[in-house]
Amino acid sequence: MLAVLLSFFLFQATIPTPTPTDTQKSGVAESKNSVEPKASEGKESEPIVKKHTIRVGNRTLNYTTTAGYMPIRNSQTGELEARIFYMAYTLDDVKDISKRPLTFSFNGGPGSSSVWLHLGALGPKRVKMLDDGMMPPPPYELVDNEYTWLDLTDLVFVDTVGTGFSRAVKPELGSKFFSLNGDIESVGEFIRMYLVRNQRWSSPVFLVGESYGTTRVSGLTNHLFERGIALNGIMLISAVLNFQTLRFADGNDLPLVLILPSYTATAWYHKKLPQDLQSKPLEQVVEMARNFTINEYASALLKIDRLNEAERKSLLERMSRFTGLSQTFIEQNNFRIELQEFNKELLRDRRRTTGRLDSRFIGIDKDAAGDSPDFDPSLTAIRPPYTATFNDYVRRELGFYSDLEYYILGGGIGTWNWNVTNNYADVAPSLKSAMSKNPYMKIFVACGYYDMATPFFAAEYTFSSMNLEPELKRNVVFSYYEAGHMMYIERNSLRKLKEDITNFINMALRK
Repeated sequence: MLAVLLSFFLFQATIPTPTPTDTQKSGVAESKNSVEPKASEGKESEPIVKKHTIRVGNRTLNYTTTAGYMPIRNSQTGELEARIFYMAYTLDDVKDISKRPLTFSFNGGPGSSSVWLHLGALGPKRVKMLDDGMMPPPPYELVDNEYTWLDLTDLVFVDTVGTGFSRAVKPELGSKFFSLNGDIESVGEFIRMYLVRNQRWSSPVFLVGESYGTTRVSGLTNHLFERGIALNGIMLISAVLNFQTLRFADGNDLPLVLILPSYTATAWYHKKLPQDLQSKPLEQVVEMARNFTINEYASALLKIDRLNEAERKSLLERMSRFTGLSQTFIEQNNFRIELQEFNKELLRDRRRTTGRLDSRFIGIDKDAAGDSPDFDPSLTAIRPPYTATFNDYVRRELGFYSDLEYYILGGGIGTWNWNVTNNYADVAPSLKSAMSKNPYMKIFVACGYYDMATPFFAAEYTFSSMNLEPELKRNVVFSYYEAGHMMYIERNSLRKLKEDITNFINMALRK
């Protein structure tokens, strides 16, 4: 379980290339070895098309779903190398397609399917969770999503190669797609092909990604622009562009600094802060934590072994005040508290742990000892509901029948190549280049205060370090939610996200 946890939404463990021998139904070719062989003969199964209706507010939306594969071919030889599975939602009776936005959606990992944004926030159906985002008792169900984005934009949910039903046609081709650059190239080709086949070149185009999906989307901005595809906007849900901001490692103090305000938010939620801080609104406490981090903690780390006794004592008191951790624990860890240590320690006196994806969630380990939690309670709460409901929905309502395993999270990709040597992956320069070339492109960044996987302060730092010109900086909008990595599982945050996205898309389309 720990290996899966570490790979989920950013940290990819080494997973062998799968070799399923399942058989697909409904016209989809039989699978051998890694996946989609007979498709290499040049025959393509027809996508499954269905008609649906949903009521959103005062509007009745009639829409069409399309579930199928897009062939990805070698750009030089034309040989089929992979098939990417997608599910598209298009509004019916649109008179002018040039005014109807089109949004491509991706989740993260690497190795995660598109199911989370699909059935959590954007699509016309959503998984029914408890209002606070906690897991309901099984069996799980889908309900109409009154906060769907379909009234704003057509939607295409893309499962990158090795996720969902998407496969390379030969096992040895998998490594071509399991890399930062290879992933961007294959997804860029998917987008180009979708625009061609559906005659959407004149439509406003948006991209939305979550977690590593924001890495992919940011890299795609410049990749697509260089191929003549200019975007109207991108939406980054729980963003990570520069992985140095996240990787806890010897010699890299940056993540220790950037996660501290998230520690404060978590301690506030679990009522572990001093009473004078607990009595303040979360936003105010977080701002105080930002100031402490910038003005005191970061500078102290630069000279940590040169602090005098009074300075060490002051730092211990202040750091304990803003983290809810004891001064003894902080000093024992040399003022450097990594995420797993925090998640294990904060509620140790209650024999509980806090979540990584969403620190509101509480876990129960086999014992209270140790340096890290046994599992992430915020991951275990969402995986069963999304797995069960999607596998029923894609077959029963979308009509796509397959015996292939739908890789929700992991299991379908091999070792990930970050395309860097002695460095950290960083797509911020690519995004900055695209913003300079296309000054009309808008950027929306959604941050959860309780997201410990991609801390909000890390996203703020990344955009600040890009040193954008003022006219480009005005194109970036940040929005915050009292929830975690997948803020939309919490009902109030889901509602707020829809309101924010409505304003953002309308702003991005304004000429």
